[in-house]
Amino acid sequence: MAVGGPLPFIRIDAVSKRFGGFTAVDGISLDIMKGEMFALLGGSGCGKTTLLRMLAGFEEPSSGRIFIDGQDMAAIPSYERPVNMMFQSYALFPHMTVEANVGYGLKYEAMSKAERADRVREMLELVQLTEFGGRKPHQLSGGQRQRVALARALARQPKLLLLDEPLAALDKKLREHTQFEIMSIQQRTGITFVVVTHDQEEAMTLADRIAVMDKGVIRQVGPPSEIYERPNSRFVAGFIGSINMFDAEAVADGQACTLDVPALGGLVRVAELSAQPGDRMSLAVRPEKIVISRERPAAAVNCLAGTVKDLAYFGKDSLYRVQLASGTLISVSSVNRARGDKREAPDWGEMVWLSFEPSAAILLKA
Repeated sequence: MAVGGPLPFIRIDAVSKRFGGFTAVDGISLDIMKGEMFALLGGSGCGKTTLLRMLAGFEEPSSGRIFIDGQDMAAIPSYERPVNMMFQSYALFPHMTVEANVGYGLKYEAMSKAERADRVREMLELVQLTEFGGRKPHQLSGGQRQRVALARALARQPKLLLLDEPLAALDKKLREHTQFEIMSIQQRTGITFVVVTHDQEEAMTLADRIAVMDKGVIRQVGPPSEIYERPNSRFVAGFIGSINMFDAEAVADGQACTLDVPALGGLVRVAELSAQPGDRMSLAVRPEKIVISRERPAAAVNCLAGTVKDLAYFGKDSLYRVQLASGTLISVSSVNRARGDKREAPDWGEMVWLSFEPSAAILLKA
């Protein structure tokens, strides 16, 4: 947090959680600002759900402190925190109508019956389910049940909403549609959202900022574009999206930004290089940053010859695996711009040229 800047809405200060001899969360410090859509991203067992449960008050930290809106949560039980949680299973009551599910938590609030009815109606309008208020959960689609759960979580107007894998049960097309609905609702309400997910695309779509977690620690925090384009480690580069990664060594050949990359058959130019000759690192290039063509590009700086070994057609784009003379396989993603004209794209077994700009290279030392 910048000195003199706004105070964080959530401050996680050196928080650890141990279960016997296993450390699920290991000394995490993190600031989340008011009104952010923040994602905790990582694989199974990385500690993201444990951290979410500590924010909710369902687990107590073994050490460290959690502050929400400036208040230390150490002595605050879960039911008194300005927090609500939407579970992966949605946890709707099957015998209750949609209206009753949404209004369930309001019966403990100091509200009149008319005020509760107004709040339920407002929440159903927010998630566009007004006409479904009298139905039971089994009469709804998966996406509609997800929105009912979201409306119930928002009904008590929490300052912080926690979402644990909120879209995991939805199919791909519905998941994509619902992501934008959640973003719209978050922007309209101004509530701080913290989302736990293992899905990189989901985190990149939803979040203002992402914390990438691994083995109980945070590896990198930043906006989606920064995490993707400027990963700070081999782990983050490999976890977020697809990437080609090769061992490299800085060389002194009269060019300040040159690497020796044996897997690519020799020297590679990069845009920036803060290293001494002999320093070892990894060179990484995203598949979509590589251009594939039948003819050798006239002005290409980094140019490699190879043979198409594998080809997968996805409609909007194609994924190639090209084998170089060294035996190295490189993944290349190419947008299918021409409709139905195979002459525009290389095919199986063809000799091709690959090229990428020096600015496309990502250098990683960790």
